[in-house]
Amino acid sequence: MRDTVRDFLRSARQSVSVALVLMLICGFAYPCLLTGLSGVLFPWQANGSLLTVNGQTLGSEHVGQEFVSDCYLWSRPSAYHYNVYTEDENGSRFYLDGSEFTGLASGSENYAPTNPALTERVEQDLADFLEKNPTVKAEDIPTDLLTASGSGLDPHITVQGARVQVGAVAKASGLTEEALNDIIDRNTTGKLLGIFGEETVNVLGCNLDIAEALGMITREQG
Repeated sequence: MRDTVRDFLRSARQSVSVALVLMLICGFAYPCLLTGLSGVLFPWQANGSLLTVNGQTLGSEHVGQEFVSDCYLWSRPSAYHYNVYTEDENGSRFYLDGSEFTGLASGSENYAPTNPALTERVEQDLADFLEKNPTVKAEDIPTDLLTASGSGLDPHITVQGARVQVGAVAKASGLTEEALNDIIDRNTTGKLLGIFGEETVNVLGCNLDIAEALGMITREQG
């Protein structure tokens, strides 16, 4: 009986020791090592790929933002408006469309294709887009400009989604279509390994370049 208890305690001690060692290695040492290495080798990416203007951080290259000015490219629809809100004198917070800010969040509304709320939202977004881009036909609008991403924070649109907005942005901003197309090209990411996925355009990057071309900002990256 004593031998059995002794063997059990020895096995339990070994199991607990292995668990603690693995916990320290996998839960502490390994993450610390990777965090340290990433901070040294890729400092900009490790700190969130933040985009800075005049010493003020305006966002991340990997998190979308909502734009309403006609001078800028518009992003994809977002169920949470990219968490962009305004605050009135009473401290109440509202999204840019006037609806109540419900707190920081990400995700989509997950409407079924037959849900009337989805139809209403798409029809409203379509009407808003056509109002800003009167020379564009409804059938020429890329799907991504009317559909929300799963995260609701997607920073990219398709190349077609950017090009179709060039005419209206050129008219509103005074920049030439050639200049705007060059900005889109600079902020376009190609397919992974030239094969996988699709080319995408970073909306925030484009709009910062537009603001810089208009003399509104001096852009810094770091």
